[in-house]
Amino acid sequence: MAYLELAGHRLHYRIDGEGIGSQEKPWLMFCNSLGTDLHMWDGQISELSRGFRILRYDSRGHGRSSAPSGPYALSDLGNDAIALLDGLNIDQAHFCGLSIGGLTGQWLGIHAGTRLGSIAVCATAAKIGTAESWAARIDFVRANGLAALKDATVERWFTPQFQAARPDTVAAVIDSFVATSIEGYIGCCAALAEADLRENLRQIVNPVLAVSGDCDPVCPPNDLEDIAACVQRGTHLSLSGRHIVNMASEQAFNTALIRFLDDRT
Repeated sequence: MAYLELAGHRLHYRIDGEGIGSQEKPWLMFCNSLGTDLHMWDGQISELSRGFRILRYDSRGHGRSSAPSGPYALSDLGNDAIALLDGLNIDQAHFCGLSIGGLTGQWLGIHAGTRLGSIAVCATAAKIGTAESWAARIDFVRANGLAALKDATVERWFTPQFQAARPDTVAAVIDSFVATSIEGYIGCCAALAEADLRENLRQIVNPVLAVSGDCDPVCPPNDLEDIAACVQRGTHLSLSGRHIVNMASEQAFNTALIRFLDDRT
């Protein structure tokens, strides 16, 4: 396992797609959603690593990364990504993030766009929820833990059809959710409560692909349509599924992401 040591915390990361000729491949960075880890992207690695060096990591407070004391800000998450690129001597990478990972990608496009090539933001929004809704989530998790959110999380993230077809996948994702650090989860909820990039999206000059799940109750398609319309070079794509759309429509997602990146590499 590989870690980047930072002031006060460390990031766990993994690289795939290295080997003969790997130095000629562009980098592609994946950023996970709230309550998951880098394994949420397992279904993308085999296909995408043929043409890219894949860097994926556990956002602070998630997976094997440490959970520094919160609250966190979206800038903390964005600067973690920049620190990881710096630590691995990566000048520029394409970026793909989902939910809070997609917000991180938007922040990077606004504040560090030259470090990124193309940006794919998935099942996200320029503002997700309200400060009041996230404060309520924080209070609930402090009082009851993440296990109390298992059933509601499954329903938000996966359709009944997906749950029936791939129960082992759903179970693994929810096990990861429940295992997430409470401090890390709450810290990221605080970042979501304050994050609002709606007035800044026009500053993003990178090509942007905004991918929605067609029945996502968390970030519905119109949220992704808005992002695509507000950035300077945006495209919206809706795929079948709820919030974890990269799993729900794995093959279609992979095909669309490869086409988007190949057109701009």
